Amino acid sequence: MSNTSNPITSNSNYKNNTNHVMISRGGEKKFMKKILSVALSTAMAFSMFASVAFGQAGLTDVNAQYSYLKDKGIFSGFPDGQAHLDRQMTRAEFAKVITKTLGLKEINGVYSFKDKNYGAKHWAAPFVEAVSAAGIMEGKNTTKKIFDLSGPVTVQEMATVLVRALDLEVPTETNNSATAWAKGYVQAAINAGLVDAKANFQSNASRSLLVGAAYAVDQELSLQVASYTVSEAGKVVEFKMSDDETVKVTLDKALEANKETEVKFTYKDKEFTEKVTYVVTAATKIEAATASNYKQIQVKFDGDVDATTATNVDNYKVSNVNFESATLSSDKKTVTLLVKADGNNLPQQRETNLTISGVKNADGSKTFSETVKFTAVDTQLPQVTAVTGLGTKALRVEFSEPVTAATAGNLANYKVDGNVISGNVKFTYPNVAFITTDLPVGAHSLTVSNVKDYAGFNSNSAATEFTIVEDTTAPEVTSITTSDLKKVTVTFNEPIKSVKNAYHTSTNKPATVSISDNVVTLTFTDTNKLSLGENTVYLNGVTDYSNNSADRNAKVNPELDTVRPTVLGVTAESDTDKTEITVDFSENINPDDIKVKANYVLKKSDGTVFTGKGFTTKGNPSSTPVFAKNSSGKEVQNKVVLTTVGGALPAGNYTLEVSGVRDQATIGNAIIPQSVGFSTTVVGALKVSDAWYKEDTANGEYNVYVQFNRAVATTGNGNALDVNKYDYVTGSVYTPFPAGSTSVSLYNTNTVVLTVAKDKVAKFTDADALRVVNVADTTGNYVSGAPITLKTQQSSTITAVASSVYATDRDTVKVELDGNLTYVNASDFEIVVGGETFTSSSFDMDQNTVDGKTVLEFDLNKENVIPHNVSNVVLRTIAEPTSTDAVGRKLAKFTHTANDGIAPELVETSNAANGSTVSLTFTEALNVNFTPSAFKVTVNGSEIKVTKAEATASKGLTLTLAKAVTANQLVEVELLNNSTGLFVTDKSDNAAADFYTSVIAK
Repeated sequence: MSNTSNPITSNSNYKNNTNHVMISRGGEKKFMKKILSVALSTAMAFSMFASVAFGQAGLTDVNAQYSYLKDKGIFSGFPDGQAHLDRQMTRAEFAKVITKTLGLKEINGVYSFKDKNYGAKHWAAPFVEAVSAAGIMEGKNTTKKIFDLSGPVTVQEMATVLVRALDLEVPTETNNSATAWAKGYVQAAINAGLVDAKANFQSNASRSLLVGAAYAVDQELSLQVASYTVSEAGKVVEFKMSDDETVKVTLDKALEANKETEVKFTYKDKEFTEKVTYVVTAATKIEAATASNYKQIQVKFDGDVDATTATNVDNYKVSNVNFESATLSSDKKTVTLLVKADGNNLPQQRETNLTISGVKNADGSKTFSETVKFTAVDTQLPQVTAVTGLGTKALRVEFSEPVTAATAGNLANYKVDGNVISGNVKFTYPNVAFITTDLPVGAHSLTVSNVKDYAGFNSNSAATEFTIVEDTTAPEVTSITTSDLKKVTVTFNEPIKSVKNAYHTSTNKPATVSISDNVVTLTFTDTNKLSLGENTVYLNGVTDYSNNSADRNAKVNPELDTVRPTVLGVTAESDTDKTEITVDFSENINPDDIKVKANYVLKKSDGTVFTGKGFTTKGNPSSTPVFAKNSSGKEVQNKVVLTTVGGALPAGNYTLEVSGVRDQATIGNAIIPQSVGFSTTVVGALKVSDAWYKEDTANGEYNVYVQFNRAVATTGNGNALDVNKYDYVTGSVYTPFPAGSTSVSLYNTNTVVLTVAKDKVAKFTDADALRVVNVADTTGNYVSGAPITLKTQQSSTITAVASSVYATDRDTVKVELDGNLTYVNASDFEIVVGGETFTSSSFDMDQNTVDGKTVLEFDLNKENVIPHNVSNVVLRTIAEPTSTDAVGRKLAKFTHTANDGIAPELVETSNAANGSTVSLTFTEALNVNFTPSAFKVTVNGSEIKVTKAEATASKGLTLTLAKAVTANQLVEVELLNNSTGLFVTDKSDNAAADFYTSVIAK
């Protein structure tokens, strides 16, 4: 191509200089390409270009467009004040308009061309240099450096730029009248439908066309996205446009949090593609739970979580593991759970469930209640990560992971400068040791050996350098905070060894003191709590590890708690006898409020009230709710437990409505009524309840029976039929059963039989225990892993469950045996009522088997012999029972007192009605849970409201009526739905039968 062939630009110059143009938003737009296509499209729409699809709202009159552009400084009139739009546009004018509309930087002091009069005084020089530097236009004669300032711009030149801007394919075959150098570009424009094939491509463009193009470009640039907001959990994006209008875009799929995503929309006939990031700082999901040692779990969220709920250790659960603390990282995204030092370690090298409930994200928009899986694997040696000199009398040693107190607290495991040291060690679980020993000022090294982690790995023995600097300054308070009126946290500038005492305001308001490193926590009783105003807190004898001591005081101003409590979650744990429903609150709850039964309403999944199992016809619990207790037996005052009566809740989904409770703030904040869903399931660690073996002499085998407390899994990770999960234990030696010589089968749903060749298990009869690991029940709860005594079949027995012995009516007693008896000898049993003994000749016995357990029911031949309150009733065996199971294990001798399972009965001959009360007498003392709908009372056929029902000191029930009765009126009383509502029960919570009775008022 000659140096005069294309005076607009060369292809290479154009493509290499697109980065000179900047935009504020829009991502990967090829900006130059977009602007030029719009400019040329609009210009040619005014004349010979066929049909460029571009809809531009705004001014349509070219004179009005010119005035608009002139006001913006893009155009300027001629000296005579006229626009002269009919004149041909010049290359200099074209350069200025492109520079102004595209926002190119005007270049002064550089003059690349040699046109006549071109230089510092030429008005177009800054614009010519700008388009030349940007690669948009070049000289008409590049050899002679002539730009041709007054030369025209032809249609074919504009078409060429348009094709390059749109990156259209240039064909090799052409059929148009353009100049040879432009034929390919013009043909591309024709093929794309952008130009009329009959146009005069050599003709020049006028100023009016340039005005139209410049106006279009200006509007294109002006109409942009100024900002955007994301709402409705990433489902809706609202774009604020540069013309102050708002465009709402509803997405088919919600944006992924914190990920840049392209969103497309059309506004004023213009298509926009904007890169949008749904910025979420509050957590939306749990990313992972990991454990790199056997005492800590890291739970990582994808955003910030609420510190109060995230650090509540009771919001996390791993079967058979107790947590000591939950610590939130400084970025509020990771929680570290610390297992108690003296508790079970995390399950090793197997997938384990971690249940998280009640943890809220930072803005409270989500509460996490889900189960995540983790596998604890420890492959790293414990290492010393920091050694800090605490003056000349102590060291602080920090390890990389939890280590055992027995090894980290042993002074013999530490050497300074290669020498043994004297002194003592104070170990702070999980990983900090304070060594009290005298050391000179200067550089030293510490070597640690034989300090073990909970995988049994010894510490790395590498030396760690540290420096001792004399410390003669007593500790200083760096901060003091309080979140309520009973607890104050004081942080010091160094670790604290001891505090003599602490109080606020005066010495008669003392605090209990606890120390953890450099943090001292003061706890005050309710009587001695802080005032609502400013309080001065005094700490006497604050001593560091260099024995520098001083009295310190600081002022703290509590902020009154105005945050209402909320229900974070509801969970249920069931066994065969009951379901415990635990309500998890966001903060501690007023102890009086939790006992109000009307504050809780249980509903079924269809929204109707659940009645029965200890819940009234209004869905209120009949038993008083209580605080939950932790593993140490201490009340957890942000968790309330409702317990069913008479059995567990049926499996399914439920809703619990909670209202009326307040927190423990000085001025209690009341909850806004909430409805929270939950489902019932059996949870808790699976347990091995018994293990015994029988020798099969004929086949040269041992049959080893392992009985669990509930049905076990036979597939998946918890498969109980995997021989590798069983060891027999002799002293401290664990020996696995040989996989190639042992078969495993189910005896029943909760009992496994291992059959092993005798010659493959040497000294098996010396074993005293059996260990089972990684076996789960049918709901995924794993066995605890603790060894259980292994007995011979002769020494193994089937026992009676003491809590299962009940007198169910006045001549019936039931018992559950922890095993499947296949032979039951009725002569083995005796029932004693008062001083009378019933043997097999004076009762009938019925036998059933449920889930591997035997249930026996004894019907006495003498009616109504058992007292209503079941006092002095005993079920016992003879001295040597002969009843056995299928493998010959005998029933163990027992004597158990029967529990009360007899319902109270109305004594109709003792009823009375007088004034506003009706007195009823029952066969035993009562508990009454009053609900007006439980009783229907009519007087001479007219229903009268019951305002109160209460038990009397003896065996009576008194109903208080809203209207007094008069003598000789007929008073009729009905008790309704008591079997489910439990409105009237005896002292053992047995429900009275519904009744109808009548009495003549006196």
